[in-house]
Amino acid sequence: MTSHAWTTVGDPVPPRQDAGTPAPGTVGADGVLASPTATGPLDATVDVPGSKSLTNRYLVLAALAEGPGVVRGALTSDDTARMAEALTALGAPVRRDGSDWSVTPLPPRPTGSDAHAEPVDVHCGLAGTVMRFLPPVAALLGRPVRFDGDPPARVRPMGPVLRALEALGVAVRDEGRGTLPFTLTGPARLRGGHVDVDASGSSQFVSGLLLAAARFEEGLELRHTGPTLPSLPHIEMTVAVLREAGVEVDDSRPGIWRVAPGPVRARDLRVEPDLSNAAPFLCAALVAGGTVRVPGWPESSTQPGMLLPELLTAMGGVVERQGDVLAVTGTGAVHGIDVDLHEAGELAPTIAALATLADSPTRLRGIAHIRGHETDRLHALATEITRLGGRVEQTSDGLVITPAPLHGARVETYHDHRMATAGALIGLRVPGVQVVDVATTGKTLPDFVGMWRGMLGADAPRTDG
Repeated sequence: MTSHAWTTVGDPVPPRQDAGTPAPGTVGADGVLASPTATGPLDATVDVPGSKSLTNRYLVLAALAEGPGVVRGALTSDDTARMAEALTALGAPVRRDGSDWSVTPLPPRPTGSDAHAEPVDVHCGLAGTVMRFLPPVAALLGRPVRFDGDPPARVRPMGPVLRALEALGVAVRDEGRGTLPFTLTGPARLRGGHVDVDASGSSQFVSGLLLAAARFEEGLELRHTGPTLPSLPHIEMTVAVLREAGVEVDDSRPGIWRVAPGPVRARDLRVEPDLSNAAPFLCAALVAGGTVRVPGWPESSTQPGMLLPELLTAMGGVVERQGDVLAVTGTGAVHGIDVDLHEAGELAPTIAALATLADSPTRLRGIAHIRGHETDRLHALATEITRLGGRVEQTSDGLVITPAPLHGARVETYHDHRMATAGALIGLRVPGVQVVDVATTGKTLPDFVGMWRGMLGADAPRTDG
């Protein structure tokens, strides 16, 4: 067995006592969801919106393309809206018509560099894809671009991308922080060439550079130099969408990617459902019993959510594919697992929540990198599971969750959409769970509360006040 350095969460956090208890399913005026419990087996079909990861990659490539394009079935969420606004600010207008988003590409690169021009402002909000995908695009403009974001985004690591751009001749002013805010100015000629990047902290460091690389004069050869490479399926997704757009990518050597210079094909394309956003709904079938179906499930995909059928089968579910519909059936019994989620860290909060309701311990491994996501997700999960009465230990690269009696509590979400959906999942079985700032789910799933109530057979979400 692999050895781990162990740390244990301190004394259990007692549940908070709040005056009055809102009705289950209600979102209070303070933005707190009184999480509804399931009163019987589920029988629901849930239409999951388009993938955030694909939507934002398609938008970037459309902005770099040789002609106008349309991204159909785009996810409308905080993250994708930030991407559309940022690309528009950079000179690639995005026009939104429902879920069909038309993109006018960046104009031809000007000759020379105007380092004294007024900076273009890009506000990233909390969107990691915006802060990491767009600096290489901004370097093509040959003028200053100033990036900033919400306060929690200012602690997320950006150093590897910024240092890589500096190595390619881009001027970067970040006062040595390696975080937002920063200003960059591309050179008169962005040649590209060779660059080394330590992407141990996030696969987005690699994806952001690869997406813009075909527009560099010499393309780009990128080598990962770190000890570990998390979320490899997200890099494979980036490579796949580049090839679909006619970009030549050589990934035949592990940890090395070569993107040839050349045009990016303009396209009219459709976005797959977000499989990771389907996770809490499919997991609900195991918690409450019954069946939950998600239509539009692809036969193959580079999304990390493709691991869900295997994970949920191991945890006690019965998974069937009926045409393009994925159906998960549960009995209410949940089994613990020992799994390496290195390639699908974004599923960790949902699987951790499910594990709190299991009949045996669960060990989640290979997810040290999720400490650098919207929040330190390992610490956040350990704190909130403990607040609910659960037993959890942090390891050097994950969590060990041991079944224990749970009770209701007010669960913090740390501006993290997946912490919010994890709290709601536990609330299906544990009465009295209140999810703080449930609106943070708007980052990737704007109507989460309505969809959650609909899955339970309830009416549209209610709001007090």
